[in-house]
Amino acid sequence: MDIHARLRELLAEHNWTEYRLSKECGLSESTLANIFRRNTMPSISTLEAICNGFGITLSQFFCESEMVELSPELKELFDNWVNLTTEQKQAALQIMRAFNSEKK
Repeated sequence: MDIHARLRELLAEHNWTEYRLSKECGLSESTLANIFRRNTMPSISTLEAICNGFGITLSQFFCESEMVELSPELKELFDNWVNLTTEQKQAALQIMRAFNSEKK
């Protein structure tokens, strides 16, 4: 993946200047100028700051296919799911299957 092309793509999508990006991500203008004009590769921490400025994750930055946007309800479901034990996950699945079988 061409990181510089992806950064330019995100700037265009947001209709932002490098100055605006520097304000949104908390990086200096000179840091961004080095990345864009001198084609230096940003460090992971710099790239994370840039992604935070754009409101995306590193995964979203590097994703080359279209990502599925989760609704707030699904995001909440997934956020809670990861904290469940195996037994709790099985119980939750049983409840969901029971709700779905009632619909038929």
